[in-house]
Amino acid sequence: MRRREARGLGGRAVGLVAVLALCLAALLAPAAMGAERTVAVEASATLKVPNDSASVGLSVSLERGTRGAALQAVSAKLGRVIATAQTIPGVGDGDIRTGRVSVRKSFNGSKPAYRASEGIGVTLHQPDKAGELISAAIAAGATGVSGPNYFVGDTEAASTKALTAAFEKAKLRAIALAGAAGATLGQTLSIDEGGGAEFVPNADEKASAAPTCGVATEPVGAPVKRAAASACAGTPPPSRPGTSTVSATVRVVFALQ
Repeated sequence: MRRREARGLGGRAVGLVAVLALCLAALLAPAAMGAERTVAVEASATLKVPNDSASVGLSVSLERGTRGAALQAVSAKLGRVIATAQTIPGVGDGDIRTGRVSVRKSFNGSKPAYRASEGIGVTLHQPDKAGELISAAIAAGATGVSGPNYFVGDTEAASTKALTAAFEKAKLRAIALAGAAGATLGQTLSIDEGGGAEFVPNADEKASAAPTCGVATEPVGAPVKRAAASACAGTPPPSRPGTSTVSATVRVVFALQ
């Protein structure tokens, strides 16, 4: 008798647990279904940002009768070029890098001669001073110039602007989709940068930004004619830093309410 009663109580307990489990599942189901309602969107933004930096290559190439004399002459003149570049606004500590040193032997008839060359790279944080830098360097003895090449130095700030613009565009798309689905936009669940921002110099502005004193497009190490050097030293060539294009893409998941 007691065994039958125990079995009956056990059966009723199991049944009660099953009923409670079903009730709990019924209560949680709407919340679970609501949490699964999301909208995923992707958007890109492209902005023009001012070029805030420039790079310029400067070099000295001289010919002498011996290797030692050629190297000594180049070292002395390049030292003056470096000292001059350091006086230009926008050139700070660490913005000047020396390059390779080369010495080549040639012959003037039967007499040997040696041409030594050495160059430097200068980063300029006031790109509108590029013409002034080139003129001053040539006056100090630079025999070769390349650049200037304008670019965005503060890439973090520019990337942030582009990513923010892309996010706002993604949000507008998500709002439109949520409305079409009869819902409202909820909180942001996840954001993927989509590979990071990309920078591209504007080709038309880059082409018009090169100085016009006659030496800026010469390769490093190319000799500068006296007439051109005099003109550059007297009047700084114009500098137009222009702009670059920065693009960013974001993928965002929003909750729907």
